[in-house]
Amino acid sequence: MNVQLFIPCFIDQLYPQTAFNMVKVLEKAGCTVEYNSNQTCCGQPAFNAGFWSDAKEVCTKFLKDFSGADYVVAPSASCTGFVRNYYPKLFDNSSHHNEVKDLQKRTFEFSEFLVNVLQADNFGASLHTKATYHDSCAGLRECRIKEEPRRLLSNVKGLELVEMKDVETCCGFGGTFAVKFEPISMGMADQKVTNARETGAECIISTDHSCLMHLDGYIRYKKLSLQTMHIADVLASGW
Repeated sequence: MNVQLFIPCFIDQLYPQTAFNMVKVLEKAGCTVEYNSNQTCCGQPAFNAGFWSDAKEVCTKFLKDFSGADYVVAPSASCTGFVRNYYPKLFDNSSHHNEVKDLQKRTFEFSEFLVNVLQADNFGASLHTKATYHDSCAGLRECRIKEEPRRLLSNVKGLELVEMKDVETCCGFGGTFAVKFEPISMGMADQKVTNARETGAECIISTDHSCLMHLDGYIRYKKLSLQTMHIADVLASGW
């Protein structure tokens, strides 16, 4: 099975090891992994800021960069959800309409691809810690991902997974929301971190580094003994 990687901007610039770990897991699952170095952004930041014409230019390039791939897999439910749910709005009644429909069917977030497409949930990972899982808004509401990451984490040797209170509540990141409404954003991060700590967890795991980046910033600011990990990094642990 041929898989084309889509690596989001912040993964490329801030968390490249997560991308490499995703490759490790996919190759262990038997996939042939390819990476088009011409790829750039999916267009979400410009779209969310209201610059739809600029976003459309970036999205048109995305369509070209990922044409022909069997599957497009990303370590981000946010970017995956944007491609699936908002590309149709941008390209409605355009010459790219059929390309967009095809791309929707081929684009997957990492954990859902492993479980729902590859039908695999155990990669021999081991991580001896107590952790809690954070449902990102994009993962939960735009990609309908809920059980897939938990199923994968349940097979990680040594990992004790506990659920936090209000697990489906936003962490407060929301892209530019965290910049425009900083006090509200920090209050939401405080509540999420408080709920995580009340479980006794040593680590917060998620499918989205955007959420984890926001929470980790708050944790570091408060000098708390809590770490964050992307699910790809967890699944590549111990082997």
